Amino acid sequence: MSESMHHGEPGEHHHGTPAHGAHGQHHGAAHGPTKATWGVAASATLHCLTGCAIGEVLGMVIATALGWHDLPSILLAVVLAFIFGYALTLRGLFRAGLKWRTALRLALAADTLSILVMEIVDNGIMLIIPGAMDSGLTSLLFWGALAFSLLVAFLVTTPINKWIIGRGRGHAVIHAYHH
Repeated sequence: MSESMHHGEPGEHHHGTPAHGAHGQHHGAAHGPTKATWGVAASATLHCLTGCAIGEVLGMVIATALGWHDLPSILLAVVLAFIFGYALTLRGLFRAGLKWRTALRLALAADTLSILVMEIVDNGIMLIIPGAMDSGLTSLLFWGALAFSLLVAFLVTTPINKWIIGRGRGHAVIHAYHH
């Protein structure tokens, strides 16, 4: 592995980590801009959306069960969305042989902006749909609004991720670690 691709700590081994991405391109900030396709951007966005959706649903379920109002419900959902979003990325980085500190640094670089945009969009939509936040877990309005908000968050975040990946940032910094 070239030194410029080494994102780890001294003495860290990257078992099976490719030096190039799936299309033979260098990825990561050390190599400058990457030609990002819509497919790569959609895949990265779907990855973030999975963690966000898990956190959102779990947060809303817990908050609703506890009878919380909008602000604490949203705060819990956002915190859990970040935790689950990062956890999904960390799982892959640990599997690639990275140590905790290096994996965490890469996960933060790869996912923070994507998760942040998704959370702003999906929670904003939940707040503007009349009655969605107060409709309860057994309501079609709640689940329909949540599904719609996550779809819109995906559609808004995908072009942002394409732009970020094209500049060697976001998911581009971890692309080489995906098998």
